[in-house]
Amino acid sequence: MNPLLTLVGFAAFFVLMIYLMMVRPLRQREKQHDQMVEELQPGDVVITAGGVFGKVDKVDEGSIVLEIESGAKMRVTKGGVLKREE
Repeated sequence: MNPLLTLVGFAAFFVLMIYLMMVRPLRQREKQHDQMVEELQPGDVVITAGGVFGKVDKVDEGSIVLEIESGAKMRVTKGGVLKREE
């Protein structure tokens, strides 16, 4: 068997494994996060990337206004929201 063909076969196998084990799951998580952020409504409680808990007060096109425990309001980007508390 041709050694070059074997090398190409192994390289293709490793690229496929990297895609299946790393890239694909990352894309699925990104898709789930984007869907969660788009479904946010006023009244939902969320946690930001900075660890701030807040209640969604207003949802804009690229940002969200949160009301935090002290009553203050802060604006964060949609990407800064990590998860929604149930």
